[in-house]
Amino acid sequence: MPTLCVYCGSSPGTDPAFAEAARAVGSLIGQQGWQLVYGGGRAGLMGIVADAALAAGAPVVGVIPQTLMVRELGHPRLTELHVVETMHQRKTMMAERADAFVALPGGIGTFEELFEVWTWRQLGYHDKPVGLLNVAGYYDPLLAFLGNSVDSGFVGTAQHQLLQVGTDPAELLRRLAHQAGQSPAPDDYRLI
Repeated sequence: MPTLCVYCGSSPGTDPAFAEAARAVGSLIGQQGWQLVYGGGRAGLMGIVADAALAAGAPVVGVIPQTLMVRELGHPRLTELHVVETMHQRKTMMAERADAFVALPGGIGTFEELFEVWTWRQLGYHDKPVGLLNVAGYYDPLLAFLGNSVDSGFVGTAQHQLLQVGTDPAELLRRLAHQAGQSPAPDDYRLI
């Protein structure tokens, strides 16, 4: 069963479109026969995507550090909830369980997870697709900055193209699913 790792905010944000997109992604995971792996919380967009995936019949795996169990209120109804010691263990376990990654709107934790897994892809630790769902223009300033990073010679065109960007959840998930099926190389997270 293919597994999609979703990074997103532990807050719902201010635009209702963010919650709608999280709900759509969770529902699509179930409809496509996928499994969800995510940060294990029940608050904000994290909880919305998990609840929608569960409602659509998808197995949902959460990975949460012990220190965040109280702050993020670990989701009580997941198929699996792994409580780990560190954030690093959390991110590694999520990556190991995933066949593809997608970031929805979120804050600095979401940014950090996205950039780290994208860097791991560029370094060859995995060859799984990495996506960014740009809901209601939330990531427009970031995308402009990334374009400037390419123009300024700090991010290569090939590295930039590893990030799959979309505005429609169904279209982006279809693209990630197709690319995930073309990722035969084994992961190697020993050097992270």
